[in-house]
Amino acid sequence: MKIAIIAEGSYPFVSGGVSSWIHTLISEMPEFDFTIISIMPSGSAITKEDWKYKLPANGKSVEVYKLEVKEENPIYPNLSDENRDVLLSFFLSKDTSGKAMRFLGDTSIIGNPSGFFRSREFWEIVQVCYKEEKLQSSFIDYFWMIRNKYEPIIHLLQSDFDEYDIVHAASTGYAGVLGAYLSAQQDIPLLVTEHGIYSREREEEILKSDWIPMIYKNRWIQFFYFLSQLAYDRAEQLITLFQKNSKIQERLGAPKSKQLVIANGVTLSDSSLQRKNFSNETPIQIGAIVRVVPIKDIITMIYAADMLRKRNILFDLYIFGPLDEDKEYVQECVNLVNELGLKDSITFTGKINVQSKLVELDVLLLTSISEGQPLAILEGLSAGIPFVSTNVGDCEELITGGDIDLFGPAGFVVPPVNPRQVAESIEKYVEEPSLIELHGRNGLNRVKHRYQLSEVIERYRSLYKEVGLGIQWQE
Repeated sequence: MKIAIIAEGSYPFVSGGVSSWIHTLISEMPEFDFTIISIMPSGSAITKEDWKYKLPANGKSVEVYKLEVKEENPIYPNLSDENRDVLLSFFLSKDTSGKAMRFLGDTSIIGNPSGFFRSREFWEIVQVCYKEEKLQSSFIDYFWMIRNKYEPIIHLLQSDFDEYDIVHAASTGYAGVLGAYLSAQQDIPLLVTEHGIYSREREEEILKSDWIPMIYKNRWIQFFYFLSQLAYDRAEQLITLFQKNSKIQERLGAPKSKQLVIANGVTLSDSSLQRKNFSNETPIQIGAIVRVVPIKDIITMIYAADMLRKRNILFDLYIFGPLDEDKEYVQECVNLVNELGLKDSITFTGKINVQSKLVELDVLLLTSISEGQPLAILEGLSAGIPFVSTNVGDCEELITGGDIDLFGPAGFVVPPVNPRQVAESIEKYVEEPSLIELHGRNGLNRVKHRYQLSEVIERYRSLYKEVGLGIQWQE
């Protein structure tokens, strides 16, 4: 069975939870052949030397497609009246039926981007859209907004693709649209796994952005919700990692009949058997398994460390994670550490084998402002290490057990961007060291009971076989 996994801005070029999930999925199912369709931003480094992972033997290839626009010899459109109506609905973010998927990749109908976006047909369609939306803005600005939204998509869909038996998108957005397109064109099943809610994450970014004029922000937000709906409607199954996100998907238009919850999973660590009990006579050892990027809010972590120092609490904080994704942010963090006089207490290790370091840690820390279901928390709990985490994504349920808890808390949950509560939570462990062992044991038991990697892989293996029933394949 040939399975294409579509990854947007992640595997194999970016480390992190989604990339680790993809790598594990491929590695644990050697009976299937996988191709990675990697969608990357314009200008990103995409050579094999830029890979952060070594592709498993059954990972047959990595096909990279950039979200960019290339100048080509123009091919102009040849649109029927029905095609025009479909495109009008598509550009107004209303074509959730996916009719545009039938011809957006067909240059004999729509032309290529260099021809279509210079054509009279596109100009006339945009005029109708502008009148219907009734925006009090420049028509030329509106024209470029429409073009900037849809030109990279048409360029992407007109790329060359192999044939597959199943296509599995690791998010909605551009990955989901490409998945819907390949599913329609090749008549193959589409699976979508959302680790976070892509459209809501883009909404947060757009609201904070300064490059999109205020009058167009709602249009861009609507655009990303529209892309998600296209994937939701075409997918055979919509998978989320936890129930709360499944309910959000449903509110956003995902059919309940297609929804499925498959949590992340980990292999139990030997670190829980080797760790030494903490003594408050020595510095508490704190670790953070994170990419050093703004969404992980390392700044809050640093300010919490400063508060610990001011309370005369001895500590060592190790930030385990790659330093090459956002060098400007990394420098901002390093500068803050130096300004606060914390360089002897905070260490940026870069990407290392964290498993070998877990035996030395007392507490793990996560201060993200957005998450799905972090593998970092599961990896820490599987090693018997308690967590202090912000209340984002599924972090609270991982740490407290939620409504079906059988074991008790595995750490403390705090609001985002709140260094004081982060520091106070760590201080509780210093004041009452027995909590470290208790919370660590609770977390380990929860992972054993609910988050075993072997069970996760078996569910995906069964799902691939189920949706691919008509395919001839051999184990």
